[in-house]
Amino acid sequence: MNRRELIKWGVFGGAAGILTPQLLRAGEAQGQLHTAMGGGVYYTRASPGRWSKKVTSHLPNIEVASNSDGKKEVLVVTRHVMEGFDHYIVKHMLLDGNFGFLMEKMFDPRDTEYPESTFTLDAYSGPLYALSVCNQHDTWISTAEI
Repeated sequence: MNRRELIKWGVFGGAAGILTPQLLRAGEAQGQLHTAMGGGVYYTRASPGRWSKKVTSHLPNIEVASNSDGKKEVLVVTRHVMEGFDHYIVKHMLLDGNFGFLMEKMFDPRDTEYPESTFTLDAYSGPLYALSVCNQHDTWISTAEI
């Protein structure tokens, strides 16, 4: 083996030794993502970051009920007045316990006075995350167990 091959495989092996433990812990870290990134990438009641005065008007509220078919009805409400395209809630999103996308509802501030979404979940149970995205004050997240 020549010196270049030895260096290439040495760098590759070193990188693999560094990255492999990180990849193995990725699933473990995903469960901590909600609290670890709060106040930076997104905001929560406990971690409002720079928007501490916006919690009441931007944090999504989640209500869960079962309908007659046994499906879960999820109501997400953000107490935020829609001020046209100047200041409004862009959308609500639902994520599962692994932060996987479930559903979303987009809002048109010309047609909506207050952002409210109703979602129907057939077979999901576990942690549920609701996101409320404001065009000025970033993304807010709440959680509920269903």
